[in-house]
Amino acid sequence: MSPVGLLIVSHSARLAEGVVEVASQMADGVPLIAAGGTDDGGVGTSFEKVMDGIGAADTGEGVVVLTDLGSAVMTAESVLEFLDDDERSRVRIADAALVEGAVAAAVAAKAGAGLDGVVRAAEEAVKGAEAEEPPELSEPTESAVLTLKNPLGLHARPAAVLAGRLSAFDVGVTVNGVDGQSVMALMGLGAGQGQQLVVEASGPDASRAVGFVRDQVEAGFGEL
Repeated sequence: MSPVGLLIVSHSARLAEGVVEVASQMADGVPLIAAGGTDDGGVGTSFEKVMDGIGAADTGEGVVVLTDLGSAVMTAESVLEFLDDDERSRVRIADAALVEGAVAAAVAAKAGAGLDGVVRAAEEAVKGAEAEEPPELSEPTESAVLTLKNPLGLHARPAAVLAGRLSAFDVGVTVNGVDGQSVMALMGLGAGQGQQLVVEASGPDASRAVGFVRDQVEAGFGEL
């Protein structure tokens, strides 16, 4: 099954391309399309770029559109009016912060989330590290205390690796008390080299989930 695609709509071509570049580092294989600037290369939005971008990003599972400013939303909404009912049903415009939302959405799409799940990940991204409630683990069945070895610690890419893979497990999991399936919550820990991660999990895949985190940490997330 193909992942949900993302369309980044910005008034600046360089900004849209930059967001795509960042998000693609977290989720290779997810369709990420930039639709920035006007048709003549100026600052603004383009109906044609958004229309073409939706087509390019949709590989069958739908497209989530993220925008930078209100007029970009208006452009995207105008495009939706010209789609047929089937095409329109596979497009969602997320009310989300552009960069944080794109990263979280890309990770969710990579993990196999459906259209609604990718939208939810995008829209919850900013509050993820601050207000998102971690899963309740009254009696964790698996746990581990691990020490980060890689030089940059739990930065964006390792956080995306953990959140993306853990989201595919049937498990509730926390890392240092935050939701282990939220890339923004993991990044918000600011855990550096030499710091400990306390991983706790419960559910059918608890052992596999903790084992996955252990393997990634011990391997330095491939950065050693």
